[in-house]
Amino acid sequence: MVEHFLNGDKVSARHLFNEIRKGEEEVLKARRMVSQELAEIGAILISREDFLRFTNLSSEIADFSEGIAYYFIEIMEHNWNVPNDIKKDLLKLSEAVFDAVLKLRETMMVLSYGSTKTLEKAKDVEIAERTVDDLYRELAIKVISCKLDLPVLLLLRDILQLLENSADKAEDAADTARTLSFIM
Repeated sequence: MVEHFLNGDKVSARHLFNEIRKGEEEVLKARRMVSQELAEIGAILISREDFLRFTNLSSEIADFSEGIAYYFIEIMEHNWNVPNDIKKDLLKLSEAVFDAVLKLRETMMVLSYGSTKTLEKAKDVEIAERTVDDLYRELAIKVISCKLDLPVLLLLRDILQLLENSADKAEDAADTARTLSFIM
């Protein structure tokens, strides 16, 4: 989405936004299914709350992604000017967030291999989240210091916050995966 924003490709951005919305709906269905499964077999699971917490934290990332995409579309639809250096920094930040989410996925994939492997992968999520924090703080100051129209300034701040929140949720979910790894 950020690449389409960077290139000013409204058509591709709208198409991707629709895909993101569909993906978010699939995440919600999966979360409901996990909740249902946990309700049915929950009595025999010691840590069903941790499983539920993990799925809830992970699904919040999809919610944030939909919000980010929506704001990008709005900025593009209104033809608000965003300096190229800020667009490029947004791309760097979004790539760092994507990296944190991919590392969370890797953490989830090794969950059944035991706590040692899970702890190692969860640490990678923490490191990626710290990178996001650094990029976020730099870019937040840059956006506030830039001479932008108020609507685009506010939307960019919201985008930055949602990106940062996504990395935070990935780290929180990785922490929950650590807990789950001890009982698996």
